[in-house]
Amino acid sequence: MKNILFWLNRQSPARLLSMGFAAVILIGALVLMLPFSHKAGTPVRFIDALFVSTSAVCVTGLTTVPVGDTFTPIGYTVIAILIQIGGLGVATVGVLFTLLIGRKIGLKTRQLVVEAMNFSGYGGLIQTVKFFLKLTFIVEA
Repeated sequence: MKNILFWLNRQSPARLLSMGFAAVILIGALVLMLPFSHKAGTPVRFIDALFVSTSAVCVTGLTTVPVGDTFTPIGYTVIAILIQIGGLGVATVGVLFTLLIGRKIGLKTRQLVVEAMNFSGYGGLIQTVKFFLKLTFIVEA
């Protein structure tokens, strides 16, 4: 575990963002494959779950299966969460979870957010991210 953390700390922000997107997409696909995510008698192939998950995270709205006929309410919820993560951005969601558990935002995380949101500097970065998160949840509520 220590070696993995050491290896992750040595990666560039762009590579970490790409790996974050890939991890979210893969986890989403695996959850969509679970029996409680799709209706009984409606098997979901891995490639279809991967496509739906990728489409949700990238917020394109494309599917290879009829979503209403294939997935259960749990599957709909998974897809909605993937859309939310894709819309806000993996780095922004990472900042949200970091703030929720009460940790400080470190330099590496700040570099990720700057890279993901195309900011020109670090000034007011976390306040801007907090504002985006609050505004998003207020509008959606």
